[in-house]
Amino acid sequence: MADSQPIEKVSIVISKGSLEGVYPGLIMANGARAEGIEANLFFTFFGLDAIHNKRIDRIKVATVGNPGMHMATIVGALPGMSAIATKMMSSKMAKLDIPPVREFMEMISDTGAGLYGCQATVDMFGYTKDDFIPQVKDIITVGEFYDASAGGQIIFT
Repeated sequence: MADSQPIEKVSIVISKGSLEGVYPGLIMANGARAEGIEANLFFTFFGLDAIHNKRIDRIKVATVGNPGMHMATIVGALPGMSAIATKMMSSKMAKLDIPPVREFMEMISDTGAGLYGCQATVDMFGYTKDDFIPQVKDIITVGEFYDASAGGQIIFT
C-alpha cells in the first residue's frame, strides 16, 4: 500500500500462562525490537506466570482442550501428556535457537522493550512487584498501559 505508515510501536498483551500462549508475544516483541520498533509487553491473568519468579521456568504446553494439539481432550488429560508435549516443543524450539522463556525475557528486556504486569491481576492474585523477575519495569493499571501504547498498535496474543 502506497499510503500506509510504518509501524513504530507495538504493545503486546499476554494473558495465557502456557508455552503456546507466551511464546507468540515474545517472538513478536523480539521481532519488533530487531526492526527498531518500540515494544511493550503487558502481562495479565495467567500470563503473569511468564514473569513470575517461581513459575517462569515451569511453563508447560496446555494439552487439555487445546484444539491445536489435534488429540482428544481425554488423551491430553492423561498423566504426563503435558510434560511430554512440553519436552517435545522445547526440543524443537532449541533446534531453532529459540531460547527458554526466562532467557528470552532477559534478551527482550536488554533490547529496551518494556515488561509490565497488570495491577488489577497482581492485586487479585495477591502478588507484589517482588514476586516478579527483575526485568519487569513496573506493575501498571490498564489506563497506564493505554497511555504507554498511545500512537501504536495493540496486539492481544
